[in-house]
Amino acid sequence: MTQIQRAQAFKALHEGAGMFVIANPWDIGSARILAGLGYKALASTSAGFAVSRGLADYQITREMKLAHCAELAGATDLPVSADLENGFGHDPETCAETIRLGAEAGLVGGSIEDFTGDSDAPIYEIGAATERVRAAAAAANGLDFPFMLTARAENFLHGRADLADTIARLQAFQEAGAHVLYAPGLRTLEDIKSVLAEIDRPLNVLMGPFEGFVALSELAELGVKRLSLGSALSNGAYGALIEAGREVLEQGTLGFLSRAASGEDLQAVMSKA
Repeated sequence: MTQIQRAQAFKALHEGAGMFVIANPWDIGSARILAGLGYKALASTSAGFAVSRGLADYQITREMKLAHCAELAGATDLPVSADLENGFGHDPETCAETIRLGAEAGLVGGSIEDFTGDSDAPIYEIGAATERVRAAAAAANGLDFPFMLTARAENFLHGRADLADTIARLQAFQEAGAHVLYAPGLRTLEDIKSVLAEIDRPLNVLMGPFEGFVALSELAELGVKRLSLGSALSNGAYGALIEAGREVLEQGTLGFLSRAASGEDLQAVMSKA
């Protein structure tokens, strides 16, 4: 599929009925496995990719991220969006440039967040955050295919459980031109309902709610359009690796093999991508 075809398919997922799950691979193999399982779209995981490089989240450079995005975009025919962190720069022009570079790497969507990376002042002031989204939206809208820009309000992930401020930010971001809105870490179903009642763009939810995960059907019934898994799949895979490695070293047994996929199984799934 061409990039334009992928972009059109991705846009259609946001405009169609119901909710869809966007899965988060961390390398080419996981992208092909998830595509083979039947997911309709993929999104990079910032934390998962960082661990795959032996790094912590937010230690990835823009050049590393763009090369990774190109790998994911080339791995399957599925549309690929990306966690582009804070656009890899504070000023709006850098955010816009990151969107254009992401599109050149093969992306058909990407997110810009209002997390500064500074633990002393973790969230951009709302005016500055909005201008960054506005510049990113202008860059996205200037492409020759529909690029779905997601604007992220990061309060709940960084110690600011302020729902009113989060909603105000999402409203500002939608007025600035964001196509999808995202507030990772919403704690309750009531939080999610409150957000949905105050916005008119598709809402992405990170699993959730964080105080007690519910069946995906409940989120779909509320009107959530897109559900992402963040680093959950990569953490699960690496968790299985840790458990298996400990079992061999500490117990001298190979019980983990009963839960392992065979080479044939992996190839069979990837062949469907």
